[in-house]
Amino acid sequence: MRNLAFLFLAIFLVGGLFTACDNSKTYAELLDDERKAINSYIRANGINVISVEEFEKDTITDLSKNEYVGFSNGLYMQIVKRYNEAQYASFDEAPPFENNNLILTRFVEVYIFDNDTTVASNVGNSYEYLNLYPDGFRYTDNGYSVYGQFVAEPGLAYYFNYGMAYWYESSTVPSGWLQSLTYIRDGAHVRLIVPSKIGHNTAQLQVYPYFYDIRKFQIY
Repeated sequence: MRNLAFLFLAIFLVGGLFTACDNSKTYAELLDDERKAINSYIRANGINVISVEEFEKDTITDLSKNEYVGFSNGLYMQIVKRYNEAQYASFDEAPPFENNNLILTRFVEVYIFDNDTTVASNVGNSYEYLNLYPDGFRYTDNGYSVYGQFVAEPGLAYYFNYGMAYWYESSTVPSGWLQSLTYIRDGAHVRLIVPSKIGHNTAQLQVYPYFYDIRKFQIY
């Protein structure tokens, strides 16, 4: 009788093991889930995707058509404002982002799988009490690659927060953010759909896509 009980226990444990294995997903399957979630988000929000070739004719996305440019690495970008139009007379007058700039940013991050806000530093949002100040990062462009690092430098604590680095325990700026800086200038407002491969560390580890409404990229 005891042996029979052990047999049933062994069958139960092995069955549980196979069930656990069936519930796990490969990285390729997780990427496929991410792709489907992004496509569903695009459809649900009426986004009109244009090609890079079409976009680079004037580097403008038509807001009246809800245009986003889709890049080969999976980034989708909509430029709401190319620069701070209240401060500069034209795009050419606004300074571009350059090596060692300290860039302040206010944004809302949305987890695409359930369309929920995860981090927010824009003024006036319901999460504002968590992040009173903008995030800031150092921008590095060595001519071969670009890099961004969230910072909390001495003397600047009252001007920007350490929000993204605090929440995700990494100071690395999502490379999807940095890619957009090529097409905009000081004071710009962009919206981005950032897949996990070019997102922050948590996005890469969990294969999570995020939407960002970045209200400003401002040179400090």
